[in-house]
Amino acid sequence: MQDNQFELTAEELVLRVETLSSELSATEEQLAALRAEYAELSTRYAKLEQEHLAVLDSQSWKLTKPLRALLDLLKRFPPFAFLHKALRYARRFGLKSAFRRARSRSHEKKASRRDAYSAEELAKQKKRVFPKDVTFSVLVPLYNTPKKFLTEMIESVRAQTYAKWELCLADGSDGEHPDVGEICLAYAKMDARIKYEKLEKNLGISGNTNACIDMATGDYIALFDHDDLLHPAALYEFMVAICEKGADFVYSDENTFHETPKDAYCPHFKPDFAPDTLRTNNYICHFNAFSRELLLRAGKYFRPECDGSQDYDMMLRLTEQAEKIVHIPIILYYWRAHRGSVATDIGAKPYVIEAAHRALRDHLARVGLEGEVLDTVVPSMYRIRYKLKATPLISIVIANKDHTDDLDLCLRSIRNRTTYKNYEIVIVENNSTEEETFRYYDTLQNDPRIRVVTWSDGKGTFNYSAINNLGVREAKGEYVILLNNDIEILSPEWIEEMLMFAQREDVGAVGAKLYYPDDTVQHAGIGIGLLTLAGHYHRGFPRRHPGYMGRLIYAHNVSAVTAACMMIPRRVWDEVEGLDEGFAVAFNDVDLCMKIRAKDYLIVFTPFAEAYHYESKSRGLEDTPEKRRRFMGEIDRFYGKWQDVLDAGDPYYNPNFSLDKEDFSLA
Repeated sequence: MQDNQFELTAEELVLRVETLSSELSATEEQLAALRAEYAELSTRYAKLEQEHLAVLDSQSWKLTKPLRALLDLLKRFPPFAFLHKALRYARRFGLKSAFRRARSRSHEKKASRRDAYSAEELAKQKKRVFPKDVTFSVLVPLYNTPKKFLTEMIESVRAQTYAKWELCLADGSDGEHPDVGEICLAYAKMDARIKYEKLEKNLGISGNTNACIDMATGDYIALFDHDDLLHPAALYEFMVAICEKGADFVYSDENTFHETPKDAYCPHFKPDFAPDTLRTNNYICHFNAFSRELLLRAGKYFRPECDGSQDYDMMLRLTEQAEKIVHIPIILYYWRAHRGSVATDIGAKPYVIEAAHRALRDHLARVGLEGEVLDTVVPSMYRIRYKLKATPLISIVIANKDHTDDLDLCLRSIRNRTTYKNYEIVIVENNSTEEETFRYYDTLQNDPRIRVVTWSDGKGTFNYSAINNLGVREAKGEYVILLNNDIEILSPEWIEEMLMFAQREDVGAVGAKLYYPDDTVQHAGIGIGLLTLAGHYHRGFPRRHPGYMGRLIYAHNVSAVTAACMMIPRRVWDEVEGLDEGFAVAFNDVDLCMKIRAKDYLIVFTPFAEAYHYESKSRGLEDTPEKRRRFMGEIDRFYGKWQDVLDAGDPYYNPNFSLDKEDFSLA
């Protein structure tokens, strides 16, 4: 190593010294900024603590204690609880967002309570003859189940329009609940498809479910909680998926209710199978069924060491082995929320979180991924910080025409905040006309990590795809980041956060979370088919909003991400032959993502790489005849290439959602 250093020329040594000096200066600036921020936060904390102690010691606080106790009591009653939540939400996210949420929730409740099937359709289902002979074993572990919940659960299985099932009930109830066994035995006498076994002792949720597995003789296993309800068409729809799509694992949408499905209030409209999404939360949850062969491949039994998240552990194991996973976008399961249930509050069972961590750690080990499992701000939603295999050269490609103020802010944010050291910046100059721009380029020559290359077609036209294709050809890195010149990096570890996904063999592109200057979401993944062709999920949501079912706070799979900040492995870029230069301005990044997905790569959005995107919210309006012709031509080109994808719909955007909005409101 030392010998190689002596072989460097004087010029190369000077460049190395300058580079190290620049990196040291940037590090010192970061350290100084962090120290200043720490000092400010410490001062604020001390002040708040003093104010807090003063309030607790005040006469008014002591006098209002009975009133606070009364308010806490009122929060337990639905009308007051709703008002309290609404006011808290408005205080956090603003009145506009609160009104939008209330309107959306009201629409969701009404729409999700409507039955998807008429009485006539259910009657037809009972008469259908399928080409396969499949029996479902519905597994229900019992433990001190209330009579009302137990009878309603059993009746919901007996009401299935598909009749080839067996209900396996393993009862771990204690001696104070003999009525559980009495009810089950009465049903077993009435219906031979119901099997009941009283366990000698309670074996825990995993052990009791394993007892159900030992009772089961069916071709497919279905998991069902002892206090929940099935829609009458549940097993019928699963049978359709098995016969028509060859599914060995099936799951459906679900809803949460208090007393009956008519008061259901929290529908979960899920995406199709998405491995990165599943690694951040058990979105599959209810209702699911899987073939006996798949269960044997995944390991026949539930693991007691994962009690509390034993179903999450099983979902991870099953999906690792499954050959055909099918999602049915219909609410076929009703999850009962009552005091003490996870559906009401996961905090009711804190051990669930640690069990989920263990399930995820074991899953990562099985699939050959190294990473640390962390919590997000929402319980039951997780963050995996994957270990970087290496620190390869990252090429950041920035197209630029004039606008030196934007470019300077972008470059300063990269150089001053980025913790990742092994990167280069390739600026692609295209048709700038201001002398100031070229003087600015001259000032960049002192940084050996920055190069300026020139693109021109000789006509002064703009072609985003051609410009970036040139930039990537000039780039030397193993990974490429396409970055707009109007981006300001916020997350110091933004490159690491994207690289940890892009380094995987199954990932083709990674996108960041971008904000408008007013701290609302500009980009958090792109949905195919939204707003006619493609739209941005959650556009306009407040920065700290969790998004639909938490999608703004955890990494997950999407159909596309914006090239305003996108990382792509160079090998994948070469495989799909870069950007299609037929898309000069619009849809080039969406088309690129479609080509990546066509090669069976995943696309990941991560909220942990954050940046401001200083584009105007009205940017992109096609306000001249020439621009409108070009825009319509690119729309036609996209339809010509990807009509089948548009017809199939976005797999990560449930078909129950509206295509006219980007806020996950129902159609």
